[in-house]
Amino acid sequence: MTPFFFLVTVLTAAVAIAACRQTTPAPAAAPVITQAPAKPAEEAYVPGLGEIMTLQQMRHTKLWLAGQAANWDLADYEIKELGEGFDDVVKFHPTHEESPVDPKDAIPRMVTAPVNDLKAAIMKKDKKALEEGYDALTKACNDCHQATNFGFNVVQRPASNPYPNQVFTPKRQEVGGPK
Repeated sequence: MTPFFFLVTVLTAAVAIAACRQTTPAPAAAPVITQAPAKPAEEAYVPGLGEIMTLQQMRHTKLWLAGQAANWDLADYEIKELGEGFDDVVKFHPTHEESPVDPKDAIPRMVTAPVNDLKAAIMKKDKKALEEGYDALTKACNDCHQATNFGFNVVQRPASNPYPNQVFTPKRQEVGGPK
């Protein structure tokens, strides 16, 4: 037997013996989770009703601030976002807990007309009509909350700007375009 073959045989046997030995494991530390377990592909994320409505409240506020600043482009954007948010409520939460009126029924019946009136006011760039439409939408939101057992959640015109990092006045267009 050559010395090389002998050495390989001894090392292989040593590794095999070491692998078969059972030792008492050291006490394990608490596991550290570095990432959440992966969800199965068929389990898509569905935002909760509260998450959607929190975004709706933000959009409602921004719509008011944009309208007060006569920033019609931003107001148009926010009213479209509000519409999409209401669509999401109907899509993801057509019914809700012990609500006597389903959101899928209440939202189209109570909110569609005020949203459409606001869209028209924005298209006309009519600040007075926007204010009236905004108040009508706010009332519709509160009526919907009452109908769905969320009457404790009352919305109103914003009293202050909670977004100090956003400019609501329209960007001035320079003659001849931006420099």
